[in-house]
Amino acid sequence: MAGLAASGSNPDVDLLYDINGLAKDAPHWLDRTVEFVGEYGLLLAMVLLVVWCWWTVRRRPASAEEAASAVAALVWAPLAAGLAVLVNVPIRGFVERPRPFLDHQGLEVLVSGKTDYSFVSDHATITMAMGVALFVANRRFGLVGIGLGLLEGFCRVYMGVHYPTDVVGGFALGTAVALLLSPVASMLLTPVMKAVEGSGWAGWAVRGRSARAGGRDADTVVPGARVESASAEERDLAA
Repeated sequence: MAGLAASGSNPDVDLLYDINGLAKDAPHWLDRTVEFVGEYGLLLAMVLLVVWCWWTVRRRPASAEEAASAVAALVWAPLAAGLAVLVNVPIRGFVERPRPFLDHQGLEVLVSGKTDYSFVSDHATITMAMGVALFVANRRFGLVGIGLGLLEGFCRVYMGVHYPTDVVGGFALGTAVALLLSPVASMLLTPVMKAVEGSGWAGWAVRGRSARAGGRDADTVVPGARVESASAEERDLAA
């Protein structure tokens, strides 16, 4: 398994050289930017995106059940990433694929000191797991998250620290964990978030003050009251 990409005559290695070759022709400042973005920046951006989505969701008028379910889906995003990385530990140990710069000469390696195995990419796994989990919670934010994950994968190959198939494997692993375990996570986390929402000291983390007020108005229905439709109101106004 260690020789998964030992030959330079396969598409995986060819694509590695093509993408990493961009680093050789790029200006020094661009390489340093990609190095920071690929190593730390996109991970930080993904965390901030989840926080931004949480801040938006908790301020929307909703019932306690809806708010708890929405926040539970967001809590699952970082948990999915962490679980996917744990799943990757035995995978790396089984495949034992060396880093590409150890088997192939002439690569422009932007980050030194990488001594662990290459398959699958932790960075690609983390970002895609969070992006897909975020998509389950909120499609608009999720699409941005998936885009960040794809950019992370490109950066890892550009930096010369991963094969393209390392990145694809990370995408597949992160997506599988986030999607397959999402129903179980929702079932377990929603009651927890509902309990937090009902507490006096941490309820703000699930529903903001304006969301609580709006949720109470939406839930308040007078028994036997007649609900007029929008079309009926329009007809009354027209008369």
